[in-house]
Amino acid sequence: MCRNITTLRGLEPAATAAEIEAAARQYVRKVSGVQSPSAATTPAMERAIARVSEATGELLAALPPRRQPPRNLPPSRRRPVAATR
Repeated sequence: MCRNITTLRGLEPAATAAEIEAAARQYVRKVSGVQSPSAATTPAMERAIARVSEATGELLAALPPRRQPPRNLPPSRRRPVAATR
């Protein structure tokens, strides 16, 4: 369902709060079907993002370390495309 959400478990250094929030934001947008929140939907979306972020942080802290790092890095850790050319 959420193919674009990258794996955060096993990153070195560990996933930051910003990376966890970005993944939570993608998830909430996907399941709600709301890409651009309006004034009416923003409070509910922000509450959901906060709850998903908190649950994700707890999950990552409780899981054992990965044996191999994830295949893809979160967007914030990727080099810009122009820099790779």
